[in-house]
Amino acid sequence: MPELPVLSGREVTKVFERLGWEVARRRGSHIILVKSGHIATLSVPDHREVARGTLRRLITRAGLSVEGFLQAAGKGR
Repeated sequence: MPELPVLSGREVTKVFERLGWEVARRRGSHIILVKSGHIATLSVPDHREVARGTLRRLITRAGLSVEGFLQAAGKGR
């Protein structure tokens, strides 16, 4: 399994937006993303560094693979 880079919350949000997710609202230090056709919402912490475990959980919850996320982020092969 490829290693995830350390990204900020805003960088993570931009990648998910490229994948069709939309910012629904900001609440405190979290950015809430939604996508039509998905029941799940994503709550991305708006921190300087998102923990790798948190990022992996967000990717899984979005129904993506780590490789797919990294390609959308421009960090994959």
